[in-house]
Amino acid sequence: MGRDISGWQFCASQKGGTAVGKTKRGKGTKWMVLVDGQGLPLGVRLESASPGEATLAEATLNEVRVPRAKGRPRQKPKRVIADRAYDSDPLRERLKKRGIELIAPYRKNNKQRRYEDGRKLRRYKRRWIIERTNAWFGQFRRLLVRHEHLLATYRAFFYLACLWITLRRCL
Repeated sequence: MGRDISGWQFCASQKGGTAVGKTKRGKGTKWMVLVDGQGLPLGVRLESASPGEATLAEATLNEVRVPRAKGRPRQKPKRVIADRAYDSDPLRERLKKRGIELIAPYRKNNKQRRYEDGRKLRRYKRRWIIERTNAWFGQFRRLLVRHEHLLATYRAFFYLACLWITLRRCL
């Protein structure tokens, strides 16, 4: 066996593989995607479905590399529009230290709404752009049902889907 592949990944009878986690509906892989204002993927991270989105947000932001005409690629967006799953005051504070504004509505059970500002939440109306991008990813049957045990193979198909979406939007 190779050094990076363990033997249990080749078992045909065992469901799973790397970055497969338990959910309410079975097992799965979570797609963490950061898109621009047009819905083009900028940063992609594939993780197990078990951990929450707020714990994976910063790792996804570290994947962003937007090329510029000259100089280093841009790595930090001005603001991130996210859904209620990202409602975490520690996450808001960590992103604020990095100079990123998190726009996410509070969960209903959150009593302390320290950062709530209705004017900023108006931008939340543009959340449909990421939902549309997720629907574009859902059109690729190879991504919806994960048949690959190796995460590298699944990630390659995911990057091909990103390339296909980008080419479709730009041409």
